[in-house]
Amino acid sequence: MPTRSATPTASALSAPGTARRIANPIRRSLGGLLLGLGALSAVGASAQAFPTKPLRLVVTFPSGGAPDILARLFSEKAQLGFPVVVDNKPGAGGNIGADNVAKSPGDGHTIVMGTVGTHSINGALYEKMPYDMVKDFSPISLIASAPNLLVVNNALPVKNVPELIAYMKANPNKLSFGSPGIGTSVHVSGELFKSLTGTTMEHVPYKGRQFAIPDLIGGSIQVMFDNMPSALPMAKEGKIRALAQTTATRSPAAPDVPTVAESVPGFEATTWFAMFAPANVPRPVIDRLNAEVLRVFKLPDVQERLKTLGLDPVLSSPAELARYQATEITKWAKVVKDSGAKAQ
Repeated sequence: MPTRSATPTASALSAPGTARRIANPIRRSLGGLLLGLGALSAVGASAQAFPTKPLRLVVTFPSGGAPDILARLFSEKAQLGFPVVVDNKPGAGGNIGADNVAKSPGDGHTIVMGTVGTHSINGALYEKMPYDMVKDFSPISLIASAPNLLVVNNALPVKNVPELIAYMKANPNKLSFGSPGIGTSVHVSGELFKSLTGTTMEHVPYKGRQFAIPDLIGGSIQVMFDNMPSALPMAKEGKIRALAQTTATRSPAAPDVPTVAESVPGFEATTWFAMFAPANVPRPVIDRLNAEVLRVFKLPDVQERLKTLGLDPVLSSPAELARYQATEITKWAKVVKDSGAKAQ
């Protein structure tokens, strides 16, 4: 059987309407190509023009804590052509500020100093989250990590972790521990401690660490797993007593303070801070922000400042942050489930 030619005959090409039928797909293809090139050009142009106004860097906790310190360092040192304005929006374990950013325009002019709480822990603690910790954000970079410091009121008759555990077992439910909010690393560090030691103490959430610290010093609460940058200076001044740090190894900022794991095997809780933008920010804009974050936090004076505060600079690409966040979400979901902690 003869093979039918795939090439149209001259008579077929000359049939009425054939040229129009052939031309229309070509015209549509060209139109689609030009539209795609136009979109790429627009993204490139927007990235080159970015920023076009001051940036708003949302901190999900009140001033004075580690997220606020990091945000203000970036605000002070950033060179983006426009100011970076720090905007503290505390509440609901950081959810209020993070949600504000999640619902902001995806142009890169609004970013958030995210925490292990807002972007890893809260999803397991809160029955209803106002945002999706992954889908509603564009990762920019990890910034720093730090231990929490297990600190107690000076009047509490304990000098180390074994003595604290013994006191708690001898006095069940007598102690309370404070945190700057449900879902913070300060909160879940306490829950993890209770779970691994078989002890009990009441959790007292505050609207920010600056409200919890006076109560800790005054004795209204007796225990706190505060961020090291906040707690270490007060411990050195003798206002509170440092018993242990929560990371697997001792921080160079406090080499004489043991880790909780030295007395409670398997205990580890690392606080971390990272910068995120809303979802769907153009990749060139994210790359520009990432480059500026890396530049600022690699400055020698900034690195020295962080180490003095007990913060370990931990910088990353957007993809590395996304992978790290995924592992942290899995880890803390198990901790929360095992502890039975829930946001009230």
